[in-house]
Amino acid sequence: MKRLLLLLPVAAACLSPAALQGANTQARLVLSAATARPGETITAGLRLTMNPGWHTYWKNPGSSGAATKIEWQLPPGVTAGDIQWPTPEKLVPEKMQDGRVVPGQFDFEFTTYVYHGDILLLVPLTLAPDLPSGALELKAQVDWLECEKLCLPGDASVTARLEIGAASIPSADAALIETWRNKLPQPADDLSPRAAWEGAASGNSRTLVVEWSVTAKVGEPDFFPDAYDEFEVQHETEVLSAGPGTVRLRKDVKKLEGDWPKEIAGLLIQKSGKELQSYSVKLPVAEADSIGPAVSPLPGSQSVGRMLLYAFVGGMILNVMPCVLPVIALKILGFVSQAREEPRRVRGLGLVYGLGVLVSFLVLAGIVIGVKAAGQKAGWGMQFSNPQFIVVLTVLITLVALNLFGVFEITLSGGLMSSASGLAAKQGTSGAFFHGVLATVLATPCTAPFLGVALGFAFAQPTPMIVLMFLMVGAGLAAPYVVLSWQPAWLKFLPKPGPWMERFKVAMGFPMLATAVWLLNLTPTFYGRRVWWLGLFLVLVALAAWIFGEFFQRGRSRRGLALALALGVIIGGYAYAVEGQLQWRSPLPPDAAVGSLRESAEGIAWQRWSPEAVAEARAAGRPILVDFTADWCLTCQFNKKTSLEITSVRQKLKEINSVALLGDYTRTPPDITEELNRFGRAGVPLVLVYPRKAGEPPLVLPEALTPGIVLRALEQAAQ
Repeated sequence: MKRLLLLLPVAAACLSPAALQGANTQARLVLSAATARPGETITAGLRLTMNPGWHTYWKNPGSSGAATKIEWQLPPGVTAGDIQWPTPEKLVPEKMQDGRVVPGQFDFEFTTYVYHGDILLLVPLTLAPDLPSGALELKAQVDWLECEKLCLPGDASVTARLEIGAASIPSADAALIETWRNKLPQPADDLSPRAAWEGAASGNSRTLVVEWSVTAKVGEPDFFPDAYDEFEVQHETEVLSAGPGTVRLRKDVKKLEGDWPKEIAGLLIQKSGKELQSYSVKLPVAEADSIGPAVSPLPGSQSVGRMLLYAFVGGMILNVMPCVLPVIALKILGFVSQAREEPRRVRGLGLVYGLGVLVSFLVLAGIVIGVKAAGQKAGWGMQFSNPQFIVVLTVLITLVALNLFGVFEITLSGGLMSSASGLAAKQGTSGAFFHGVLATVLATPCTAPFLGVALGFAFAQPTPMIVLMFLMVGAGLAAPYVVLSWQPAWLKFLPKPGPWMERFKVAMGFPMLATAVWLLNLTPTFYGRRVWWLGLFLVLVALAAWIFGEFFQRGRSRRGLALALALGVIIGGYAYAVEGQLQWRSPLPPDAAVGSLRESAEGIAWQRWSPEAVAEARAAGRPILVDFTADWCLTCQFNKKTSLEITSVRQKLKEINSVALLGDYTRTPPDITEELNRFGRAGVPLVLVYPRKAGEPPLVLPEALTPGIVLRALEQAAQ
């Protein structure tokens, strides 16, 4: 009723003789090319020039008005796309009656989205590959509504001439079109936009919260919604308080028919200095699901304090993850050896270990900030998508294992140790710092509960918050060891030093060697069958380490020859095996294969994930299980073995006729990084279950899965 009342002045104006003129706006059709080749896509521009004080309307005119329409009359072989609309102005008079501002006459606002002055509506025109050479006449019938105090309909028939030839030649209006192309709303990928219902509905009204991330302070934020028949997004905008680097708005939604929307589209508006910026978005409207400790539907809306707590607790939990356990076992050995040392030195080594962890996390934060500054997508564990990093780390971990086995030593001998206590202290400090670095490096393939939420929040924040969040994760990882080093009384449960320590050290070499084997297992993704040469090089590394330890460190004669031989084995093996045969600087291109990714005859028939695959399955009314995983993610592999690739889940997938999609994040492809960010995650694992009903949002499962969580989600999705 409200919309009908508001249209009465327009209808009355349209019945007047003056309404037939529409002479306050001039229309002209321009093209980006004077000559174009068959198969190309050119841009047409509808230029509307309005007299001072007059305006036309955006695709969502608002409380009243009508959007400009273009009906094309094109020759065969030419296809027009959708109109690309520039950012409109939000026109909010105090009160209006019969097109005039009259205070206090109506009890509702008359808000519209309009254009003033001179605008260009852009439309892509696709030319068929088989178009013959020659001239084409492009025609369109244009209808608009122009308003000042009164509203008048306007129309025009516009034409433009295009030559089809062997070369592309820009038109005289190409620069104008390019100027207006730069004024179109931009993608909002880097803003990590989110939308969620704030609470339950009250009758036909419900409150929506929209938020996004910013790198600097912005002014006049707003959300311009698209037009919908089933519901209206009210035009009044309330700016809410949010943490640093976040813009948060509240909008009221009125339902007209059907269900509450599961998706909302429109423009995010913000002002930086005098420059107005707009970003086009299409956002799922999230609601909390009831499956375990799932991610909050609006991760960015969490308080900074809570996210910092999540980061710290997640970092502490990393200490018991399989990735870090070998290093922690070595630190336990360090506790035993330090039990009778000077307490001040023990505390100092604990702080140095913590410093090694924090410095490493600062480096990771710097990498994330640099990647984002370069316009790329950053993700947790992204360094494991670098094959050279994996090769270097595999060799390093192999050397650590060989050292634990006693093949060679990286500490000074007992005689020298007793005569040079200062150097020994330095060696201990270096070892503590290195263990902190190594713990950080090995922690990144793992994610712990709370950590994914915290990092997803951090990756969408400005630089200071990214640094703070990474430092909190590092503080959590280092905290147990640092606290124990400052509380010697808590170490009484450890056995006394003795010969068992040497045997324990050798035993710890085996999990470290297992870590090296796991890292080696990641390399076939990048090098295929060539990875055999990396295995050969590791054997040569072991041989060189044995020569170095046996004949140089522990030998008494010809030590120079032994050192030269060890270096010769390493250098020769690197030159031949790593550079020549492995070609570690030239990994294989990503596998672009399609079809089933089934791991065994009985396994789930995984298909490769893509937005198109999700859309196709949803259109067919089928539930969807999506597993975003990576070869280097141990949490992902644990979930797969215990909660996904199991008989009960396979049977449930068949029973509900579900589609299973696998998103391989091993090489951190940008499209999956974007999808992870959309759900508030900084990395894998991320498991989603899309319901059978196409309009409902996906269920976001927790990072640590159980069979019950997965089965309940699939059961809910099938309803």
